[in-house]
Amino acid sequence: MKTKTEIDNRILTVCDPVAEDLGYTIVRVRVMANKRNTVQIMAERKSDGLMGVDDCATLSRALSSELEVDDPLRDAYVLEVSSPGLDRPLTELRDFEYYAGYVARLELDRLVEGRKRFRGVLAGVEDGCVDINLDGERETASIPFDWISEAKLLVTDELIEAGQKAKAVAQGVNAQNNIQSSEEE
Repeated sequence: MKTKTEIDNRILTVCDPVAEDLGYTIVRVRVMANKRNTVQIMAERKSDGLMGVDDCATLSRALSSELEVDDPLRDAYVLEVSSPGLDRPLTELRDFEYYAGYVARLELDRLVEGRKRFRGVLAGVEDGCVDINLDGERETASIPFDWISEAKLLVTDELIEAGQKAKAVAQGVNAQNNIQSSEEE
């Protein structure tokens, strides 16, 4: 689910090693054809899962250089590098494990019990399946990861609070690193 199309896959193949070398993880790649083609890349720092404006600029410059050499799109395009945000897409099995306890929306590539969309609290991962406590259901549903075509977290008070805590921790670590650097000089 990191990609949807062959061109998305090609761009990921080009960009993933660059991002890895810089300490980032690519969360999702999408090429959107509209009046102007847009290559949208969502990424986050490996160290803490955050992605600030400076991180976006750093990664964008590095990816632009690499994409100019490989040139996966024949037409002109605009590169957008962004954070996945609070309502982040869940694109890998490990995302569903990491965000257990948070509300998510899943869209499947097939009908299950007469529907494709499901909403509920993530309950972990087991045997390649995503466990989710669906709204209005008593039992935990187990959905094969391979059936999921789109998934994302839904913004809740709990998710906002967790995001604020992660940001505060990251800022505290950065402030501590700056103090240590100043003392060493």
